[in-house]
This record gives sequence, structure tokens and C-alpha cells, in this order.
Amino acid sequence: MTRKIKVMSVFGTRPEAIKMAPLVLELKRRPEFESLLCVTAQHREMLDSVLDIFKISADYDLNIMQPRQTLSTITSKVLLGLEDVFEKAKPDIVLVHGDTSTTFSAALAAYYAKIKVGHVEAGLRTYDKYSPFPEEMNRRLVGSIADLHFCPTENNRNNLLRENIKNGVYITGNTVIDAMKYTVSDKVDLSLIKDVDFEREKVVVVTCHRRENYGKPMEQIFSALKRLAETNEDIQIVYPVHLSPVVHETAQRILGGISRIKLIPPLDAEQMHTLMSRCYMVMTDSGGIQEEAPALGKPVLVMRRETERPEAVEAGTVRLVGVDEKAIFDSAQELLHDLDSYERMAKAVNPYGDGSACCRIADAIAWDFGLKDAPPRDFEPEKK
Repeated sequence: MTRKIKVMSVFGTRPEAIKMAPLVLELKRRPEFESLLCVTAQHREMLDSVLDIFKISADYDLNIMQPRQTLSTITSKVLLGLEDVFEKAKPDIVLVHGDTSTTFSAALAAYYAKIKVGHVEAGLRTYDKYSPFPEEMNRRLVGSIADLHFCPTENNRNNLLRENIKNGVYITGNTVIDAMKYTVSDKVDLSLIKDVDFEREKVVVVTCHRRENYGKPMEQIFSALKRLAETNEDIQIVYPVHLSPVVHETAQRILGGISRIKLIPPLDAEQMHTLMSRCYMVMTDSGGIQEEAPALGKPVLVMRRETERPEAVEAGTVRLVGVDEKAIFDSAQELLHDLDSYERMAKAVNPYGDGSACCRIADAIAWDFGLKDAPPRDFEPEKK
């Protein structure tokens, strides 16, 4: 019998877990793989809720989270912790996702151990090393280390080609579309917002937490949300507030006690995806939500100066509005009151996946290790 390929997936935050969990399940399903999972617990509680939803458990847990942790402490703890894990487990390939500090540290640790690295969600770029910070440099550095690059879109592959990364590159679609097959359900508990009337109110879902928006940009964003709530009597803004003390303090100071704004604790993946499926539109500075909401037919206003996900902007389902209070307010008002503008965005084609990204990634790994006769066909989005 041919020896199984030992694949170790490493992740540490909720966004990584959401996008990697369906891949872990796909690898476990296939007889040619031995699938191992190591979590760093860069975000402990938020990570654990995703593992519970997908009914997966970690083979190794670094449990690194500490109060007010820094990028340096995260990086050093992951690097040192994985040195021992890799020595014990001896994986054939390590899979990392996206652009977190866990992602970079795990890729570097695997490189030091001379273990092959596969980068899921490869090739995203803004070409501004401080925005998003530290994500932009994390993914560029991982791109230099990785042996296999699993790009969600053709645009992501083209970014790698411009960096002379040509081998081991696959267009797979984004695994978050696979994940949503597990997470969107009418049976999900939304008791945190039980008094929100989805039929009579235009529910606007908000997320805001990025480091580069700390300070004045975040204050501008929250001022725009306050103005929207005070101007429109038929809306309800629902904002699951990030656990960051900086975000929490700013949100309470500007938005606390405002009628038609609900500040609630963070939601798990099932709750968040189901909430988005029922809302009117989404306003965010997140990365992943730019992929998730279009899959649900929801317009997205991105409250950042740039995006590493231009495909949805080009498709028309996402609009980049920046961090200026007036620009954010005006764009939101347009979607709230101009049905034609709203419909154009809501009905745009989602360019990020067809729900088979995990299958393509597993096929690519099997092909790379000589267990398949041909590589997987590239993902191609639907045409309008």
C-alpha cells in the first residue's frame, strides 16, 4: 500500500479556521491523505467556536494567546512551538492560510524544518506594505517561501507571476464559499438580535476592526454609522464588536446608546453568515466578508483605502468607499434609497468560487506528490 501523504494544516484565528475547516474535512475524507491539524490559538475563543461548528479537533494546540499580545510575541511563540510539533509529527507538507502572523510564522518554521509549504488563498496584494498591516507583508513573505500556491482567482495568480512565482500555482476559488455550505441555516440561534425585524427594517451588518483604521479613520467610520442611524428611521445597524480593547472603547464612545444601532458581542461563523444572508447590506473593513457577502447576494461597502480583493469591485458587488465620514454616509444612503443601484450590486456575479475549492486543493496536492495523472482544472467564475 502506498504511504499516505501526511498533511498538517496550521491556523490560529477565526477567519483562517472558517476557510481552512472545510479543507481539513476534505483531506480527512480522502484515503490518500493523513490529515493533521495544529492550532496556534492566536485567537482562542473565536477559534474554538469554529472548530465546534465543523466538528473538528486539533492534534496539536500551541495555545499561545495572552492579553494584549504583540506581533512579536505571536511570531516568536508560533515559531518556537512549531519547531517541536514538526519534529514530532514529521508532516510531508504544511498548509497555511492567508496573511496572519500565524500564517507567516508557520511557513517560516516549516521552511526551517525543510518541509514543503502550501499557501491557501495565495496571491492577494495591495502593494502597500503597511496597509493592511501586518497582513500585506505576511502574505508576500509566505509567497516567497511556499512551494504550492492556491490562488482564489486569476488576478491572484497574475500577481504571483509578476513576482516571478510560476511553479506550483493553481486557481482554486476561495474555500470560504465551500465553508458557507456548512454555516448558513435557518436553524441558527440569532437570539442576540431577536428584536430585529428583518421584514420591516433594512438591516445593515457592520464589521470594523483593522489596525490601520485605529484612531481617526475608525472615528470617521463610526461617525458615519451614527449619522446613518440618526437620518434613517427604517434601518437597524447590527455591529458585532471585535474583542480588541481599542475597537471596543471607540465603538462604545461613539456608538453606545444610539437608537437603531445594536452593539453586540462577536458572533460565531454560523451566526455571522446566517445574519448576512438575511440582512439588507454589509459595511466592513474586513477582508473575508468581501468574499462571503457577494456569495449571499448582498452589496458590500468596504471602509478602507484599498482592497486586495479587486475582483468583486470589478464585478460590481463591492464598492470601495474609503474612511471619510461623508463618503461612507453618501454611499450607504445611495444603496438605502436608490433601488436600481442596490439591485445592480446585489445581482452582480460572485467571482470568488463555486464551492469546490477544497476539492481542487486536495487534487493539486495529490498531483504534486505523484498520486494523480493530471492537475486540477482551474476555477473559472461565471460570466454575466
